[in-house]
Amino acid sequence: MNSTKAARRRPRPRAPFGALAPTIATPRFAVYAVCVLVSLSISYLLGKDMMWDTLDYHLYAGFSALHDRFGQDYFAAGTQSYFNPYVYVPFYLLATSKLSALTAASILATVQAGILWLSYELAVAVVPHATPRSRIAIGVCAALLALANPILINQLGTSSADMTTTELVLAGWLCLVHALRQPSHARLVCAGLLLGAVSALKLTNSVHALSACVMLFFLPATWRMRLRYSGSFGLAMICGLVLVAAPWAIHLERHFGNPLFPLLNGVFHSPDFPTSRLQDLRFVPDSIREALWRPFATIAPVKMVDDEFAAPDLRYAVLTVLTVFALLQWLWRRLRRPDRADASPAASQSSRLLMALGSAFLIDWALWLTASGNGRYFMPMACVAAALVVALLFRLFTAQARIRNYLLLAILAAQAVEVCAGATYREHVGWDGGPWFEISAPKVLVTHPALYIAFEEQSNSFVIPFLAPGSGFINVDGDYVLGPQGATGRHIRRLIRMYSPDLRSLVLQAPGSHGKAAPPPDLSHENDTLAHFGLRVDTGACDRIRIRDVQAPWRTSSAEGAPGRGLSLTRVAQPTDAFLVSCRIVRRTRGDSSLIANERVANEVFDRLERACPELFQPAGSVTLDYGDARAGYAWVRRYGNTDQSTVIAGGIVKFIDPLRGGPAVYLGRESDWEKSSVALSCWRHDERYYAVVSRK
Repeated sequence: MNSTKAARRRPRPRAPFGALAPTIATPRFAVYAVCVLVSLSISYLLGKDMMWDTLDYHLYAGFSALHDRFGQDYFAAGTQSYFNPYVYVPFYLLATSKLSALTAASILATVQAGILWLSYELAVAVVPHATPRSRIAIGVCAALLALANPILINQLGTSSADMTTTELVLAGWLCLVHALRQPSHARLVCAGLLLGAVSALKLTNSVHALSACVMLFFLPATWRMRLRYSGSFGLAMICGLVLVAAPWAIHLERHFGNPLFPLLNGVFHSPDFPTSRLQDLRFVPDSIREALWRPFATIAPVKMVDDEFAAPDLRYAVLTVLTVFALLQWLWRRLRRPDRADASPAASQSSRLLMALGSAFLIDWALWLTASGNGRYFMPMACVAAALVVALLFRLFTAQARIRNYLLLAILAAQAVEVCAGATYREHVGWDGGPWFEISAPKVLVTHPALYIAFEEQSNSFVIPFLAPGSGFINVDGDYVLGPQGATGRHIRRLIRMYSPDLRSLVLQAPGSHGKAAPPPDLSHENDTLAHFGLRVDTGACDRIRIRDVQAPWRTSSAEGAPGRGLSLTRVAQPTDAFLVSCRIVRRTRGDSSLIANERVANEVFDRLERACPELFQPAGSVTLDYGDARAGYAWVRRYGNTDQSTVIAGGIVKFIDPLRGGPAVYLGRESDWEKSSVALSCWRHDERYYAVVSRK
């Protein structure tokens, strides 16, 4: 009897994870788990990320955040070298750890699945009066529609900072939506801190922070309380911005005299960078008509609409149509029954939330199109658009559930077709069990520090962490071309003196057949560039750095990729090994006087061309690049970052080309005519392309 009672009193052993059982059993947990599995699957199917930005500056940014590179590097990754790098630290730590590339990408994809979780929560929060079953359906449909974004899919499991910052933006907007339901200083402070911090991590997110302020007008409170709430939000946003931006801004101010270098240099006037305005006009509409058409232009499966890849997206067109329909429905009801109020407080609250979120989205859309029009920077609002589409459908067709369901299925199916059949994704680089960057370099390069001078628009800065500690790096031909004059010339000469005689060039050598090394690259351009500093390349003392599984050319996918490549386990273009050739740089015994004379003439022609057509060739006054030699003839090139155009003088002819969009070169007259005086030009922009015609007298 006593033993029976003791057995009854003895505590039963708890099942493993027993405390988590109620959470695991919820529909929300199931949705979250499916989102993670989908993200992992897509990341695996698309393969390892070896895209342009990853190689150009993502790895270097994370490296520079943890290692002070200001004293030994100079524009190592172009202008991107000096943007806030802290958001890239996780990728750098994962990519340089002992983890396989697949494991590292899976960790990134798991974290990035949070975008889908937040899209689910945002949609659920916007329609608070729905039944539990309807709320789950609303959230799931919003998460599916948020996922059906080719730009988002293409960045799952990659180093992209846009994915991380999208989560922070969505979290801030979600806090604001909850504050609209039940105002509190805590929610608004949380939203402000998140939006301020994410703006500091990547300045393009400041657009979303500014447009979020619109939602404060919809707080259910008196104007006095709204002012207090707005003060809490604004102060928290400033604190978040300063706390995250200040450490890096102090470095920039100390080295360049501009805490936002190279941005806003027209205000701070650092001698290391031009003071002209910088704005990437690649995707900015050139007229109000094109801006109004943009929601429908994104439907077409073509590149260079809001992304370099073909990224068709019909969600914005659907949202536009639904919004117009909702306004017409509201006007019809107001005209028929002007005194009728909302049926219930819950319905009134839902209307206010939709109005607040929709108004903020509209302002964000306008600011985004004006600032960049780049779809990668709009990913947070793409998720907001998904939530708005689903919420509007459930609101407009409350009494017509069958019609609503059919419409939802049709929208999801149509976007799925766009995603699978019309979009272009990154080239597939398979998983081989190795680390992210499989780099083999000769012993001398990993043990003996040197100053490396790179000569590629793609900076190759990803190789820096794998070189000897203490090595320096300069990229003279990046998105900001460095010249021998002014502050840039002084910095380059200082580094040359500091490292001399340990100076080396770094040039991409495209792979030959079957992955074998191609013939040595032509180094005439490198020698002409180094001649300004009294240097030349010693081709008799070269080493090669081997990089496994790299596409060549590395930017083919964004510039010339064919639309329509869907998700696949097979390699579309077999990646192969590429080589970086590093040769010793030695003193030059004599200069080339003809090079200096010819360059002076070319600069005069370029300057006149820029004055004749300032809207096309901006920012003006960039450094001139030269290719060829005195015997074969020189080709002179200037690149214009704002408009993505390049001007070329070759064979006595002046022309401009669009390297990104392609197309034939445009004739701008003869060099001899421009030498005498400026030639009359007619320049304009249409459908986001640039045109110029020599005016006939």
